[in-house]
Amino acid sequence: MVLSASSSDSGLVVALKRLPHAQDLPEPHYATEGSAGCDLTCAVHGELTLQPMQRAVIPTGFCIALPRGYEAQVRPRSGLAVKHGITVLNAPGTIDSDYRGEIRVPLINLGQEAWTMRRGDRIAQLVLAPVHQAQWQAEETLGSTARGEQGFGSTGH
Repeated sequence: MVLSASSSDSGLVVALKRLPHAQDLPEPHYATEGSAGCDLTCAVHGELTLQPMQRAVIPTGFCIALPRGYEAQVRPRSGLAVKHGITVLNAPGTIDSDYRGEIRVPLINLGQEAWTMRRGDRIAQLVLAPVHQAQWQAEETLGSTARGEQGFGSTGH
């Protein structure tokens, strides 16, 4: 079991651990050369049906070890969202660099019909992104801007 990650000249290298219930499933992979997210597949045995407004946490059968300074974002697949109303409940979900457990995807059916997923179906995308931890500094006042405190629709859109 390797739990490490590093950068190489060709990009980020992330250690991947396959769990016993994913022995026959493909590793997370990029569908095209220009894909930002890699596909995550469903590691349930058999199939699972989500009724409208039902949610479930779906196992993928894989763990990863991200390097410090990176996160993995679990995002919905656009085709599932548009065609069936299936989305990631807390999109985007964040996998922190110090998490070593199984990647699991909280899905919800916002559609009007039941939707069935089968073992090996693509259910979400995983996008890697750099992160920065801020040092917070308390101030009595903040610099002013033209927008100021206007929010939630203040730009007219």
